[in-house]
Order: sequence, then structure tokens, then C-alpha cells
Amino acid sequence: QLQLVESGGGLVQPGGSLRLSCAASGLTSDSYAIGWFRQVPGKEREGVSSINSIGVVNDYANSNQGRFTISRDNSRNTVFLQMNNLQPEDTAVYFCAATAWTKLIPPVRAHSYHYWGQGTQVTVSS
Repeated sequence: QLQLVESGGGLVQPGGSLRLSCAASGLTSDSYAIGWFRQVPGKEREGVSSINSIGVVNDYANSNQGRFTISRDNSRNTVFLQMNNLQPEDTAVYFCAATAWTKLIPPVRAHSYHYWGQGTQVTVSS
């Protein structure tokens, strides 16, 4: 059973940085995609960025204006989301998700993903 565990969230001041980690275990395929999503109460889960197993990245709508960077360490089965210049509107629960994926461009829609982590809270406030 594929399991995802996020970590790295917390409280940060505006302009600060955080690096989220998503550790995957139980992967049974070499071809997969992992995406980062975020959600605030009362709103739909929003795609942030995704990466496939060979490192192709899809930055959904570039809504983070280049402030967020997704990367991966295959040796550790871990995907990272580096978030810089965080702003209060970035406050949300951040989730990572995984799915078997053989196409080049990884998906950024939540319904494309079948496995989800428990989420990690990111709060940006002074």
C-alpha cells in the first residue's frame, strides 16, 4: 500500500521560506507522478505543482509566480516543495498526492491522484 507522509509545515513570517517534504513508501511502479496541493477551509483543493518520475515538472497556472519549486530525490523516494517569499495568502494545508503515471506531463488536477498524505499546515503570519 502506497503511503505518503508530509512534513516541514509550520508558522512563518511573510517573506519567509519553508521546505515541505513528501516521503513515499510502498511504491510499486517506476512511473509515477507526485503533486503538491493546498486547501483552505471552504475552498476546493488547489494544485500547486507536480513532478513525474523522470523529473518533468508541471507548475499549475504559475499561480505561485515562481516562488515555489518542486524537486525530488529518487534515492529517498521523497519530493520537496521549496516555498520562498511566503505571503499570508499562502496559508493553507498542503497535501502531497501520488498516482501511477506514464505520460510525460504530470497532472495537476486533484482527481488524477489516487493516494494522498495527511497534509501539513502552513501558516504565514506576522
